Amino acid sequence: MKIEQQKESFEVECSDLTGSKFHDTNLSGVSFNDVNLSRARFSQANMAGACIDDSTLPGSRFHNLNLSGSSFDDVNMKHVVIENANLSSLSIRNCNTDGMCIDGVPVKDLLAAYRGTK
Repeated sequence: MKIEQQKESFEVECSDLTGSKFHDTNLSGVSFNDVNLSRARFSQANMAGACIDDSTLPGSRFHNLNLSGSSFDDVNMKHVVIENANLSSLSIRNCNTDGMCIDGVPVKDLLAAYRGTK
């Protein structure tokens, strides 16, 4: 089924839309609940103000994103690698940083050295 140049709202339940493609489409305000989006691809998507809650994203790849002003709460980031990122003004609070490294240096050692100089 091809839907082109339409302005409608749909309520889709218990359906299989595997392989569907959305191009140049306004889905603002859309709600997904209890859906399988594994292997979904989002490119050039405006997701400002999006809320991702109680979801699993293991093995996901985030590339060329603007996450400024975003917040992460109660997130498992074990074994996550962040490369070539602008982390200026990044704040990490109340987090387990065991095993965390910055440029190969354990954060535990960095904090110990910092606290020792005070």
